[in-house]
Amino acid sequence: MAEALGVSQQTITSYEVARRRIPVSALPVLARLLAISVDELLGEPARKTNGKRGPTPKLQQQMERVSLLPRAKQKFVSDMIDTVIQQAS
Repeated sequence: MAEALGVSQQTITSYEVARRRIPVSALPVLARLLAISVDELLGEPARKTNGKRGPTPKLQQQMERVSLLPRAKQKFVSDMIDTVIQQAS
């Protein structure tokens, strides 16, 4: 988590024990790491987007993790997906 947010482990600990406040700019990244919306992170009820209940589909979870990778690795994954889709067509 510290690496994804670009902070030290000590900073994460400070967030956890409320010695420091989490910057607003870090909320989207934190929400993705926790696989929840920013609204949920802030204590708001989850908004239903597709009416489905239950856990997040595996593919969606994978894409959220891919979005945390460096740009070059994101492009590599995207290129692989494009290749598979082209071959299936």
